[in-house]
Amino acid sequence: MKKIFLRLIPGDGIGVEVTRECRRILRVLEEIHGGVSFTLEEHPWGCRYFLEKGVMMPRDGLSILSECDAILLGAVGYPGVPDHVSLQGLLLPIRQGFDQYVNLRPIRLLEGLPSPLKAASDRGIDFVVIRENSEGEYCGRGAFLDVGTEEEAAVQEARFTRKGTARIVRYAFEYAIGHGRTSVISATKSNALNYSMVFWDRIFEETSKRYPGIDSRSVHVDALAGLMVLRPHVLDVIVASNLFGDILTDLGSALLGSIGVSPSANINPEGRHPSMFEPIHGSAPDIAGKGIANPVGMMWSMVLMLEHLGLADLSSLLIKAVESVIACGRVLTPDLGGTSTTAEVVDEVCRALGGGGEPLRQG
Repeated sequence: MKKIFLRLIPGDGIGVEVTRECRRILRVLEEIHGGVSFTLEEHPWGCRYFLEKGVMMPRDGLSILSECDAILLGAVGYPGVPDHVSLQGLLLPIRQGFDQYVNLRPIRLLEGLPSPLKAASDRGIDFVVIRENSEGEYCGRGAFLDVGTEEEAAVQEARFTRKGTARIVRYAFEYAIGHGRTSVISATKSNALNYSMVFWDRIFEETSKRYPGIDSRSVHVDALAGLMVLRPHVLDVIVASNLFGDILTDLGSALLGSIGVSPSANINPEGRHPSMFEPIHGSAPDIAGKGIANPVGMMWSMVLMLEHLGLADLSSLLIKAVESVIACGRVLTPDLGGTSTTAEVVDEVCRALGGGGEPLRQG
């Protein structure tokens, strides 16, 4: 019996709702497999926790999280708590503290998804963005200068290291080889960012020479955004800095018809620390509590988690079940043009898997 210990951070808003419903899927997967068991321990950290305690997570939060096989995160954000507080207080400490330097986000038009792109249904969308997740523009360094004067200024640093840049580029090429992909595009802006992106370009070019079987090129990020809209079918693997990868993947999710469907994996490839899996959508306070949040992003994040944990068979079963429900078109949340609730969509996926999805036991 393979025992998997997961820590859940439902977070805020719809994060709590999708996490609560999607955890039922793990029970069904237990029943199907028979050789795996999932134990969950939930932590009420996030913006609501911040309003009560003054911190996004306890001082020993990373120590607590370190003792698990993987982390599932719902969504973080709440009115009255600035976004930079939630990002710097929870997400970045986990990503950077556990050296989750790979942020992997698949952009694939699942069967039945209503893409706003006219050509998408004919040509398809199926590429992956691999985002550097530990440094770059999100290193958190900078300063406010001459505050309160006419010369007041803000300086935001972007720190790129050879180690950090080389390993994410290398991961992108290795991912391409391991997943039957034939090209890697580097998102750059070296015409304007004459230090960071020139450095990035140089390391990308050096690394690409070790992979002669993979087509590689650098494309300015603004042109790449246009390419994603006009010719997404030509894309395979994109490697990008922290900021560029963040923006491009939100655009990629919009190409799929809803930001509620896209997943992400924050990976420590060496396995020294747990990896974290989360949908890319926010906490959506405007619909929180209504029970209509799209759970596909969380379910797809669980697909990535299962693959990472070496449960490829369960990962495949789950994504096929999700696709079958979407393709049917009968049970969809309002963002995809349906009228179903979060719970009803998860119920349907559980049925597609062949189970009822009773609540999981607590750890």
